[in-house]
Amino acid sequence: MIKKDSPIPIYYQLEEIIKDLIEKGKLKPGDSLPAEREYAEKFEISRMTVRQAFTQLVNDGYLYRIQGKGTFVAERKPKIEQALQGLTSFTEDMKARGMKPGSQLVQFEIIPATSLIANQLGIQEYGPVYEIKRIRLADDVPMALETNYISANFIKGLTEKIVNQSLYSYIENQLNLRIDHASQVIESSVADELEAEYLNIQPGAPVMLIQRNTFLKDGTPVEFVKSTYRADRYKFMIQMNR
Repeated sequence: MIKKDSPIPIYYQLEEIIKDLIEKGKLKPGDSLPAEREYAEKFEISRMTVRQAFTQLVNDGYLYRIQGKGTFVAERKPKIEQALQGLTSFTEDMKARGMKPGSQLVQFEIIPATSLIANQLGIQEYGPVYEIKRIRLADDVPMALETNYISANFIKGLTEKIVNQSLYSYIENQLNLRIDHASQVIESSVADELEAEYLNIQPGAPVMLIQRNTFLKDGTPVEFVKSTYRADRYKFMIQMNR
């Protein structure tokens, strides 16, 4: 039951009650939850508090909403874990986990570099760059929306067939360029409508935004990548030694 005199927020208590029902199998994937009004009356709390608990459970992947129909229990799937030590491609990560990597090409064209992209790639502003937007799949499930920017003067002859496979493999094995290191920034965000459509999630669902700059050993930039990862299916792990 809800303890209103507890220092633990009421909405959080309700979250834990619903999570417990899900984890014990009393609420199963696809089950419809009672309306917010019913929870509010049962626990004698405000509908706003119930809504806050529902929203957090949706963001955490326990529930999902269908407009006009209600709130339902989501199918919980284990998250893919990626270690932050070492530089690997998405394709290499999935194969290492025994999963089938895949890509769905959304956009492939040469565009003039904006000042931001030119700065990241060390080229002149408005110089030609490949813009490659792909949905990255693991066992046919969308995991990330990835946009690569590569100087068209540095790497020539890219085709849709090539970018539908592993870019790292092509760069290293076909062009004999050795990728050496990268810098990466990770931050949290929520999915906009376009990202939600591509990733098969709800708008406003939690995502991880990642920007990566990849370099050759001599410091030459290879690519600039912007990715949006599903937070309900992906997590990053780092091991630290004292």
